[in-house]
Amino acid sequence: MERQFAIYSNGANEVLPGLELKNKIARSLLRNEPLKIKLGLDPSAPDIHLGHTVVLNKLKQFQENGHVIQLIIGDFTGKIGDPTGKSSVRKQLTNDEVKQNAKTYFEQFGKVLDMEKAELHYNSKWLSSLNLEEIIQLSSSITVARLLERNDFSERLAAGKPISLHEFFYPLMQGYDSVELESDVELGGTDQHFNVLMGRHLQEHFGKEKQVVILLPLIEGLDGVEKMSKSKNNYIGVDENRTDMYGKTMSIPDELIAKYMELVTDLPLEKKTGVKKGLEDGSFHPRDAKMLLARTIVRIFHGELEAQQAEAEFKAVFQKGDIPGDIPELNWDGDPETGIIELLLASGLQQSKTEARKMIQNGGVRVNGEKVLDPFLVLHLKGEHIVQVGKRKYVRIKGQE
Repeated sequence: MERQFAIYSNGANEVLPGLELKNKIARSLLRNEPLKIKLGLDPSAPDIHLGHTVVLNKLKQFQENGHVIQLIIGDFTGKIGDPTGKSSVRKQLTNDEVKQNAKTYFEQFGKVLDMEKAELHYNSKWLSSLNLEEIIQLSSSITVARLLERNDFSERLAAGKPISLHEFFYPLMQGYDSVELESDVELGGTDQHFNVLMGRHLQEHFGKEKQVVILLPLIEGLDGVEKMSKSKNNYIGVDENRTDMYGKTMSIPDELIAKYMELVTDLPLEKKTGVKKGLEDGSFHPRDAKMLLARTIVRIFHGELEAQQAEAEFKAVFQKGDIPGDIPELNWDGDPETGIIELLLASGLQQSKTEARKMIQNGGVRVNGEKVLDPFLVLHLKGEHIVQVGKRKYVRIKGQE
């Protein structure tokens, strides 16, 4: 029991309450009955990044100890829209959007979890069958004052921004999932504090055993400041190729190594603890720790062989100055006399002329290994050319012969 509790609580911001989790684990062992571990998902985006895997790795720990994973796809609640952290009413999803996003989620979750052993539920199965009387009874279990304790609601109210009535129903519906499935434990990010505690509140209201809540930290992105997000372009996508995945991991600030190691890898707890102590006392060089981290992340999503190749390529590029073997290729059929800035935009290496010009001025652009200093340089795109931006971005341009 103590071993399992140590694993599940490691890396968590809060376990509410910890003693109840210990009791649930002990009872599970005595009765040889698995716990039911819930994760609710509103598929509001079609793909996931490394930040999403923090909670998936915690689920995997439960799964490896024989417990049952309950993945609840919010095909009903997703059409309400989770107001968490929103300063305005969130766009409601259509049925087709929910189904398509959920399908992509399943494929990507399979990179971390054994999906054949996970329970998949769509909460429309029980929520869409609730009649008006049942919904009114459900809403009577919570006060408006309690709902307004949520920061996002109270801040919008204070700012005079609208709050739609249907948004109040989101935490109630999400919490009712725990009642229906009789979940023992629910996982969520720290931004889901109110929502996951609602499940515990409603279980008590309906006379059921209350679930334990495990809140997990939100992980910073590559900039080391903002939460990992695709909109902030500071993310590592789970579907990225091995080269980008390894290279991006090597670019994280040193102070995030231990946190990433703890939250997004499947390394044994003893190994994670050893790396953290080694970084603190100076016996483990940050570069070596970061390479272990990068290799582990690539291995999780691409396999051991790909991880070894990604590391070999990284060493070749940054220690020997070689070029990676699997860089993107672009068959150039445009004007063979093309300006460097236009080429950077067309190849996707830069997103705007301003960014491209700044990168050139800072010495961050090379063509065939030669640094480009003139933003007005015109290239003769016949044959093959290697264009490099920064340390990790390459493209092989194949011009007409």
